[in-house]
Amino acid sequence: MSGAPGDAAVRRLSDLARGWRARVRAIEGDDEISLRLLEMGLTPGTDVRLLGVAPLGDPLELELRGYRLSVRKHEASRVEIELL
Repeated sequence: MSGAPGDAAVRRLSDLARGWRARVRAIEGDDEISLRLLEMGLTPGTDVRLLGVAPLGDPLELELRGYRLSVRKHEASRVEIELL
């Protein structure tokens, strides 16, 4: 991932580097996956931190709203973020 924390560029949650923090800007789409991501707490304005990635790169372990959440990389690619 290029850039540094504080860079205002829009990125995808699936591209976040381990240990970095970001703020959710939007969820792409209006299907069941998008709704599920919103229901799990990935709503615009929510701060998230990438805690870890499984050995083969999928799933991603996130920390948000005081709990840990694992999501598949293709699901995380639908989440637009801005770095903090």
